[in-house]
Amino acid sequence: MTTLHAIVLAIIQGITEFLPISSSGHLILVPRFLAWEDQGLEFDAAMHIGTLAAVVFYFREQLAAMARAWVASATRGEHSRDGHLAWAVLLGTIPVGVVGLLFNDYIEAHFRSPLLVAATLAGFGVLLWLADRFGLRQRDEYSVTWRDAALIGVAQAMALVPGTSRSGITMTAGLGVGLTREAAARYSFLLAVPGTALAGAYETLKMFRAAIPIDWRPVIIGVVVAGISGVLCIHFLLRFIQRIGMLPFTIYRLLLAAVIVYVFA
Repeated sequence: MTTLHAIVLAIIQGITEFLPISSSGHLILVPRFLAWEDQGLEFDAAMHIGTLAAVVFYFREQLAAMARAWVASATRGEHSRDGHLAWAVLLGTIPVGVVGLLFNDYIEAHFRSPLLVAATLAGFGVLLWLADRFGLRQRDEYSVTWRDAALIGVAQAMALVPGTSRSGITMTAGLGVGLTREAAARYSFLLAVPGTALAGAYETLKMFRAAIPIDWRPVIIGVVVAGISGVLCIHFLLRFIQRIGMLPFTIYRLLLAAVIVYVFA
């Protein structure tokens, strides 16, 4: 992989991880459209470390408050809104952790077809618009109940299928339970922290145990670039999401799905 390939793919990862348009789908499609050699799942996993760093950096103050409140809740039984949100994020992580451990290798081996990506892009794109159109959009992320967290967590597990979009499906579920657009996005990003950390640790361990040598230069470049582009994407999405809504993302997903079907069918 050349440095240019690594930078392009990392920018795409940093943007598409947080926009509801599927990072995994784009990382599968871009090399095929540009006739590049597939970068491999190891590089894809490394890019998620970059976007994890972006979330942690952007929400560092809120995450620190949540961590302190969670410790107070777990050790002293103290209740607070930050502690409640921390428990809701942890509960929402359980489904993707279970499904990932049981089926991740199978999904990685059998679910990288462009036509599958087209189907999930289109189908879940329409669901995103429906949730945005008919959701109540009245609550913030601190109001997430245990039931809401479980529902959004199950939705997040579905994002292991490429093209679904982790941020897209969790925002869809968040809007469906009545969160505002910004609250659905913020909860989606916070929910990414433990899940992405676990997945990144698992894939990194696999990389170190790999029998074939790994070229670390493009990987390190990709992680840095993905982190920078991820921070910028989070900032601008949260700034404009209430104004623009989800329709532009649904239209993009449908158009991209149509292009994929045209090229690969």
